[in-house]
Amino acid sequence: MSNNLKETISNLQKDFTANPKNAVVQYESNSILKEGLQSVVTLREHKLVVDEPKSFGGKDEGPSPVELILAALATCQEITYKAFATAAGINIESVSVNLKGALDLQGFLALNKNTRPGFQSISGTVDIKSSSSKAEIDKLIDTVNTHCPVLDILSKGVPIKLFQKVSSNTSVNSGKTEHRASAA
Repeated sequence: MSNNLKETISNLQKDFTANPKNAVVQYESNSILKEGLQSVVTLREHKLVVDEPKSFGGKDEGPSPVELILAALATCQEITYKAFATAAGINIESVSVNLKGALDLQGFLALNKNTRPGFQSISGTVDIKSSSSKAEIDKLIDTVNTHCPVLDILSKGVPIKLFQKVSSNTSVNSGKTEHRASAA
C-alpha cells in the first residue's frame, strides 16, 4: 500500500508541476434539513447524518456540525502526515489526533453580542509513532503544519459567499422566489 501511495503522490506531483490547472479541484457538499435539527449530507456518493445532541434539542443520531469541524481537522492532519511521510520515505507506524474545541453557546444563542458563536479555541494532541529520527519527524511536523488544507482553512480563514434562495408557498406570495446574498 505504501509503495502504491508513494507512486500516486509522485505521479500527482509530476502532473501538477507540468499542468498546474489540473491541481485545482472542486469539492461539493449538499445538505437538507430533514427533521428537527437533523440534516442529511451528501458528499460525492457518501451520505452522512448530522444532528445535535439531545441536550441541544436534537436526536443525537449523528455528529454535530462543530464536531465535524474537529473531525475534519483531525483526519486531515492524519492524512497529511501519512501522505508526506510516505512521499519522503519516513516510517510512520501510526498517527492519531485528539482535539477539543471550546464553544460558548451564548454566542450561538444570541445572548451576548460580544461572544463569538463559533469555537473560541481548538487544542489537542497529534500522537505520532515512528522509528524515524527526531530531525525527520521535526521536518515532517513543519511540512504538515504548512500544507494541511483544513488547518489552513481554519487558521487563516477563507472567503465565503452564501446565496439564499427564499421561496414562498403562502397564498399571498404563491410561487414567489427571492434571491439574497451574504458574505462572511
